[in-house]
Amino acid sequence: MRRTVFFVSDGTGITAETIGHSVLTQFENVQFDTYRLPFVDDPDKAKLAADRINRAYATSGLRPIVVNTVIDPVLSALIGESGALMLDVFAPFIGPLEQELGTPRSPRVNRAHGLTDFAEYEARINATNYALTHDDGIDVKYDDAEVILVGVSRVGKTPTCLYMALHYGVKAANYPLTEEDLEKIELPVRLRPFRDRLYGLTIDAARLAQVREARRPGSRYAKLEQCRRELDLADKLFRREGLPVQNTTATSIEEMASKILSRLGIEKHLF
Repeated sequence: MRRTVFFVSDGTGITAETIGHSVLTQFENVQFDTYRLPFVDDPDKAKLAADRINRAYATSGLRPIVVNTVIDPVLSALIGESGALMLDVFAPFIGPLEQELGTPRSPRVNRAHGLTDFAEYEARINATNYALTHDDGIDVKYDDAEVILVGVSRVGKTPTCLYMALHYGVKAANYPLTEEDLEKIELPVRLRPFRDRLYGLTIDAARLAQVREARRPGSRYAKLEQCRRELDLADKLFRREGLPVQNTTATSIEEMASKILSRLGIEKHLF
């Protein structure tokens, strides 16, 4: 079964898409074709969105699903004229909150991801710069690091660091384990003072070989045997040093970041 899903928002669509994907993953037997329609913030755009959704309805013969974060009820009503199943993300929360807080909501568009705190914005920029300059052992001065990811090459350290920087403002560095590190099966000297900030990453050997093959086709670096050997040695190092470890094979970056921050006791909210 295939169904069409639209994430419709008067802002970036990030909230609708994030929540929508989380809900859709609960239905493993259905395949979803998803589309994001951001910045639907006036009647003309709402009508255009409704027309697009209605065309999808006519093409597939199945009612599309709309995950909606549009605040203005007039715009939502126009989108609803498409005949889609409308899932209003905010609706279950607004009424109870208005009653509890004793005040009505302020129905302004583009609020969920607006740039309202320049200190937070600057923190994210600084954290992203930190992740880039401390990527793959480029800079090994880790005094300011909040997280240091450790693992063999291509195990997922860089994207995870950048995600934590961009979405949490966390200063995350990563260190690639070299052949020398693996042979010794002990922490490199430069990492030892920061043991409480270390987190190991691992991956399935076949997946690692696939990733490396795409980067360096036909190389020894990408051979399955080499990948298995490096991962086995890294695992021994992690166990000997008592480091927490996350397998990245079938884990999303979002989940990995959340687990890492939780395990290291870093309490920062998602931007």
